[in-house]
Amino acid sequence: MAKKSISSTTVPDTVWLGRGRHLGPEPEQDVRRNLIALKAAGVLDDFLELDPVEAARSTVLHPRDESADPGPLARRLFEARWQAADGVTVRAQLTTYDAESRRKSGEGVTWVLAAEAERAWDAHWPSPATMFWPDSERIGWDHDTVPGVRLRTTNQLPKDDDELRHRLRDCARQSWYVHVLVHEAMTPDAAGQQPVSAFLPPSLRHRVVEHRGTPEQAQIADFAVKRELGVRMPRGGAVVLPTDPKTPEYDADRFTVRTVILDGSEPAELLDRVKEFAALPRPLTADAEQALTRLRQGWHLLTPDEELLHAQAMVTKYAEALDAMTTSRDLYREAAEAAQAALGEGGGGDGVPRPRATGTAAADGSPLGALTKAFGRFRGPGK
Repeated sequence: MAKKSISSTTVPDTVWLGRGRHLGPEPEQDVRRNLIALKAAGVLDDFLELDPVEAARSTVLHPRDESADPGPLARRLFEARWQAADGVTVRAQLTTYDAESRRKSGEGVTWVLAAEAERAWDAHWPSPATMFWPDSERIGWDHDTVPGVRLRTTNQLPKDDDELRHRLRDCARQSWYVHVLVHEAMTPDAAGQQPVSAFLPPSLRHRVVEHRGTPEQAQIADFAVKRELGVRMPRGGAVVLPTDPKTPEYDADRFTVRTVILDGSEPAELLDRVKEFAALPRPLTADAEQALTRLRQGWHLLTPDEELLHAQAMVTKYAEALDAMTTSRDLYREAAEAAQAALGEGGGGDGVPRPRATGTAAADGSPLGALTKAFGRFRGPGK
């Protein structure tokens, strides 16, 4: 499988990105109900739902920008606006997509979410995911695009060695999330089976996927991450997995925790490493860049002030276009009048040809000379 395309650009610190799969029967209905409830509760300022074709045709800010088109596989496009702490406005856009082929028809509906705030993102702000998706375990919106991997829970490593390696490799190459591998020194009780990500701040909680290795998988899991990603998994510890390719800022020792107690208590050291990793510059992949561009250039949910500014901008644009058309019409008319005058000067108006003026100045300065130059471009070779 080819590696994902990497851009030299990094994800802006104002941006929150997420991508996953909804395995339920009515993903758009789940989004719609959640948006209606949150607006009624005063959490959202407003929201908007658009058909993808309508969205592409009615793009407000850049009507001719193809990068704002959600694409042929898009099902629905949702936009929402809310106020984060300190009155910071957040704009977010969620698009749902059909499977790319019949072979993938059983893998649910893919969704892409891009959100941007007016200043650097704070992990303690509400998660953009739960602005669109219900924060309920009964709604299966939180599956990663990598099969068998899910947010908000612990993901046991596959028993098969090859499947284990492939999963870790695909997560490093394809996923948009932060991946943490935790080894269970011994089988934990119910409290220890709870995901470590539950202790993270809201906006970071839905950016972390937690993998668990059983006590007997210590050796094979360590071998797999060493081979695929160049890191080690300590017994009874954890490691924040790098992306593939690794970023220059990633230090395997720095993001390895030797001991993690899985008894339901807060693993402070591991949480600190996860937060530190999440704060590192992240390469903006091609598909993530497209989602961000669509958010910025294909935005429709305007405030009244923004609508006024947009209307004024459109008036200015149309005035400039009308002025250009008027100028073009005047130039065309002047050229036609000059051509008519030149023809009349050449024929004398009575059908009797008149002798041509001699000298370069006369030829260049006369209307006939100007006409000859203008028509000269259409003369073929040797004519």
